[in-house]
Amino acid sequence: MENQSYGENVLLLEGLKVTEQSSYPAFILLLLIYIFIMVTNVGLVVLIGLERSLHQPMYLLLCNLPINDVLGATAIVPRILHDIFIPAGQRYVNYIECVLQAFCVHIYGTSSHNILIIMAFDRYVAICNPLRYASIMTTRMVWSLSACAWGATFFCVSILLGLTLSLSHCRETILNPFCDNPSLFKLSCESTAIASIYGLTFTVVLLVLSMGSVTLTYLQITMVCLKSKNRVLNSRALQTCATHLSVYLIMVVSGLTNIFMHRYQSSSEYRKLAAILFHVLPPALNAVIYGLQTKEIRQKIVNRFNNKVTV
Repeated sequence: MENQSYGENVLLLEGLKVTEQSSYPAFILLLLIYIFIMVTNVGLVVLIGLERSLHQPMYLLLCNLPINDVLGATAIVPRILHDIFIPAGQRYVNYIECVLQAFCVHIYGTSSHNILIIMAFDRYVAICNPLRYASIMTTRMVWSLSACAWGATFFCVSILLGLTLSLSHCRETILNPFCDNPSLFKLSCESTAIASIYGLTFTVVLLVLSMGSVTLTYLQITMVCLKSKNRVLNSRALQTCATHLSVYLIMVVSGLTNIFMHRYQSSSEYRKLAAILFHVLPPALNAVIYGLQTKEIRQKIVNRFNNKVTV
């Protein structure tokens, strides 16, 4: 296909290979999951916003996570739902729309790491330096950490996609259920050395910084807990840290599975499933994990539910 201008260019989205019999169950299941993601994550942000007692650094930083989860699910699920009932050879997408979707997809993936890094920093200060926590984790610090997490994400992802968009493309099929940088990358027939090097470096640096900072943070927290003789404080510290680590591990495992599956063309359907799970599994579980494991949030949910029942 000729390299046309972006506005006129139309790509073919391979999407999921769903039989006519399984299309309705797949649609209903994915729709229910998406509704659950929206209700739980938006509900968590609204709860924190309405409850003044939750206007603490830990919960204000937490708000970044459900916002990002809503972005990640919304970036792909509505499009997949739209395409389920369309025949495989007729799922067309405009190039600009595809690029915008890819941008949102990588914003979600990168922000997931950066947000959990700043949340780990908050737990480190709270447990390892509790006497200075209030002076360090001010409202200004919370806004600065959030701005750094999102700002670094937008900057790095913009360069990533900018390099890919600078390549001419001679293919028209996206071998994925949605658009992302690797899929756009594979449309090109020219040398992709610079974009490949940046993409690989970007991924490695992000993973090393994320896993390294979280590992070091929790090693420090573990050392402090082992030295402390206050069982109540240790129990609370371990509970909040276990919640954070659970969310982090779900994100890392699903993300790494998606990355590794991109390398194997023979298992394309499993790769597509892994890509979708990365965008629906963490968003579906994160709000539930924090809602059930965090005592303060759990109490506020129960109190509001009880108030509505009595009314």
